[in-house]
Order: sequence, then structure tokens, then C-alpha cells
Amino acid sequence: MFIYQETAPVAALRPWLDCVWTCRVHARGQPLVHQVLPDNCIDILCQDQQDASFAVGMMSKPINVVSRGLVQTVAARFRPGAAARFFQLPLCELNDGRTDLQQLWGRALAARLGDALWTDPLSDVQRMHILQDFLLLRLRNTPQPAASGLAAHAVALIEHTHGGVRVDQLAAQLKVSRQHLALQFRQQVGISPKLFARISRFRAVNSALKQLPAHADWVQVALQYGYYDQSHLIHDFQDFARASPEAWLAQRKV
Repeated sequence: MFIYQETAPVAALRPWLDCVWTCRVHARGQPLVHQVLPDNCIDILCQDQQDASFAVGMMSKPINVVSRGLVQTVAARFRPGAAARFFQLPLCELNDGRTDLQQLWGRALAARLGDALWTDPLSDVQRMHILQDFLLLRLRNTPQPAASGLAAHAVALIEHTHGGVRVDQLAAQLKVSRQHLALQFRQQVGISPKLFARISRFRAVNSALKQLPAHADWVQVALQYGYYDQSHLIHDFQDFARASPEAWLAQRKV
């Protein structure tokens, strides 16, 4: 059994959060494996198993999440490039891994969050409100990162073009060097602007897959979404989905 639900955040958190979500997994017998693709987002997850609360950093490759028994999760997904306000460290340190919230927020605050979420029987809605209350507390007590505006503008431009803008063009538009842009991006977003743009473009193609015919013209698809040629499209699918576009399309249509 795998039940996933997401909802919009409260108004005060909408500039930073894409959604809050819950997941209930009940793996009877064999463990349940769920693949998660890179999405240019950072999540905070709180689970009832061993009272685990942790952040999952920016991903450069897909991961398989293995669940055993009954696992309940309440989580928040930050908008691309919006998580820096909640963590006092360069976000590149979180990449491709999970970091305990105790390490990021301190033992006392993480313990208070765990107690509030799991000590008493609560509904998913109640737990989502509790998590957002703690995020609002963190927001009030954490200063705005220096130079965050540059990274935010860069993210917005990349997202607007679905990864179609070149990094040198982006740097020129923002009137900074490529090196400075890359440094700020790694600190405030987590990954390089080039990788962020690749994932943004991959997400755009992936979101349109179910509308494609079973025997899609992948050359045309590649050109439509800003790839230089079909081989670059295939390369990104291998990197971010561990499958060819044809195989991934077949899975999505099942």
C-alpha cells in the first residue's frame, strides 16, 4: 500500500514552499521500492519510524527509496532555490543525501518537532500544520542569506525557459561572471546552474510524456524542448531516470 497526498502550504510559506505532503506506506512482506527523480527541490521529511526527521538535498541522479513495514511521513517541499532561508550552511553540502534535522536545526528544536508530530495520535492535516508552524518559527528566527536575490533571479529565469537559457547568457543578463554565478548558485541553490537547467528541461519533457504517442518522434521532441539533438535527450534520461526515453514512456503509460 502506498498513499501519497499533497496540499498547498499556508499563505505565509507560499513564497518558499511548493507543497506540504504526506505519505503512508505499508509494505507487507517484501520491502516496497519507490523511485524518486531529480526535481530541483529540497524536502524536509519527518517519519514516525525511530522519530526520523531529515532534509533531502538537491539530487543529481534518481534514488530508490526502500520502505519496510508501516511508515508514516509528513514533509515539506521547498520551491526550487528557496530552501536557503531555512538552513544556515551552503546548500551544496546537502546534495545527493539526507542530513538529520538535529544537525541542521539543533537537537532541541528537532526533538520538539518530533514530539509534537508523533507523541499523540493526530490526523495528517494536523501534522502538516505542525510542520508548517515550525517552518514559520525557523523563518522568523533566520536572517535572509546574503546575495540570495541573485540566485533567486537566476532560478526564475531558468524555470521560465524550462532550462533553455545558456549559463553564459544568464550571467550576462544578470551582469555577473559565470564563476560568481556558479558560486552563488552552489551556496544558495545547491547545484550548478548548468545542472539545474538540465534537470529543469528534463522535468518539462517528463511532464509532457503522457501526451506523447507510443511511437514518439524523439528527434522532434528533443528539438521542441531545446536539446541540441536526440542523443542529448537520451543522455539526460539515462542520467535522471536510468532509462531510455522509449522505456520511460512505456512505464508512464502502464
